[in-house]
Parts: sequence; structure tokens; C-alpha cells
Amino acid sequence: MNNGQCRRTFPSLSIVNCPFSLVAFPMKILVTGSSGTVGTRLCEVLLERGHDVVGVDWHPNKWNPALDKITVIKDLREEEGWKDVPRDVDAIIHLAANARVYDLVKDPVRARDNFITTFHMLEFARKAGIKKFIFSSSREVYGNAEAKEFTEDKISVDLCESPYTASKIGGEATVQAYRRCYGIKAVILRFSNVYGAYDDSDRIVPLFIRQAKEGKKLTVFGEGKCLDFTYIDDTINGVILALEQCGKHDGEVFNIAYGTGTTLVELAESIKKLTKSASEIVMAPPRLGEVTYYVADIAKAKKQLGYQPKISFEEGIRRTVSWYAEHNA
Repeated sequence: MNNGQCRRTFPSLSIVNCPFSLVAFPMKILVTGSSGTVGTRLCEVLLERGHDVVGVDWHPNKWNPALDKITVIKDLREEEGWKDVPRDVDAIIHLAANARVYDLVKDPVRARDNFITTFHMLEFARKAGIKKFIFSSSREVYGNAEAKEFTEDKISVDLCESPYTASKIGGEATVQAYRRCYGIKAVILRFSNVYGAYDDSDRIVPLFIRQAKEGKKLTVFGEGKCLDFTYIDDTINGVILALEQCGKHDGEVFNIAYGTGTTLVELAESIKKLTKSASEIVMAPPRLGEVTYYVADIAKAKKQLGYQPKISFEEGIRRTVSWYAEHNA
């Protein structure tokens, strides 16, 4: 199905190929979660564009050791130990979060961590006088609503499916409160199933790639489950556009996705084909707390930010499988 309901996009997983141009007015940018999937690639691209970047994460960067030179190792849940985090920055991009939905169903304390880290970063911005703040939210905030495509106004707390969802809805509310009370200019970005490089977690794309290589079963939780997969460099482009236009779009919320859906069965079949795997695809019921259908309406991001995803699902998965093969990941 490819009618705005279920199907695809991406940039290049080849780190040197993405045409991110230099900027006229470089900024000093603080990126939390800088050792994660999106954080790693974002820091690379910001540096390529001529910005001064400081990363903050509780782990060193396993993918790009050069980023460790600009990374402060810090547990953002802790109230102490902030002296090493630079305050002379122009903007904060807050990516750090526990992001596996079902993991947070099993251990909701991890959702509490998300609330705490977001609050601490906003407090840090307030006290340091940092006036630009980009918050990474999630498609999960829409819940299991009835819609073919989701515009940014479809959010409802009544549809909150999981502790992870609650942490993102609450994070968005806190960001808006700090805008109104303390003059911080903020943009909220709702990501959707970011995939590509720099991920060896049990998220579905790297998990299926590993399992397919090993000939293990690929378990699909929800036979008709359909989601909007977004290639990593398309996501990064959306973040940078929001950063560059933060003052102009203060308080706005944008879907950063591809705008078409792909079923998890299609995903599994594509990975099987690309890895030449004989793995069996097996069906299981949807898991508690997870959204079963999401396709983003990205018209607002296109119109206001100039966002335009470029890589199809087919091309993105091909590049992703190739990257994992090249990096033995």
C-alpha cells in the first residue's frame, strides 16, 4: 500500500557524501545524547558545516572516537557535576532520552529519567541565558488515533499509550512552559523511526539486520503494523533547518519524517532479500504500549522550514544494510 498510508525516504549513509553546505554564521551548539544514533551523525554534520559543537552524553562515542574530544561525559539525571558543561553556547539540541517504547513499559523508571533530563536541560538553559532550544519528541505522542496521516494538531493526552509517550508529551509541555515564562525560543521536532548508521540497539532495523544475517526468525509484533521510517540524514537535515530558523518558528512543532508508511512485514522482507537470508518471518500480537499505525503529514515542515526528505525506503534500507556490512555492525 502506497497511498499516503503505507510506504517511504532518506539521504546517504555514506558519511562523506551528504551535501550539507557550510553556514555563514557558525554557532556554538550543545548536543545532548551526542553518542547516540542521531547525536553522532548530527555532531558530524554540524562540524562539517563549520559550527562549534559540544556533546554531552553518559557514554563515550563508540562510532566516532574523534567526537569524544568534544564530548562531556555527564549523567543528565544528576543535579550535581554541571561545571564541565559549557554555558557559553548559542543553542541546545536536546536529543538525550531513553527511547525504546516497550522497554519503558517494562521499566517505567526510564520514562521518569526522560522527564528529569529534559527539566534539567531547560533549567540549565534558563540559568545560563541560552535562548535557543530544540527538543526531540516522537511520533508516539499521537497514540493509536484514527487518521490516514497525522498533522501536528492530532496530539491528545487521552491517547497516551505508554510511559515513553507520557515522557515526550510532558517534555513538550515543559518546553512550552519555559518558552512562555523565561523567553527561551524553542522548536519541537517529532521524529519517526529514524534508521541508518550508528545503531546497534534492538530497534527494529538493526535488530532485523542482525537476525537476518544469523538466520534467526524475524518477529513482527503486529501483522498490519505500519510506520513512517525516516533515513538518518533526512532527520539531521530537519534538525538543522529548525536550528537555523529557531527564532522565526519559536513555539512551533514539526513532524520530521518521510511522509509515507511501510509495514513491518515489508521491512522484514526487504532486509531478508538484501542480506540473502533464509530467516523465517513470524507474526506475533502487538506489544503493550506501542503505536500500530503512523504516517506523518510533513506539509508544515516543508512549507515553513523548507524540509524535503530525499531518500526512499528502498534506497535507504539498501544503504543501511550495506553500511552494517561494511562496519561489521
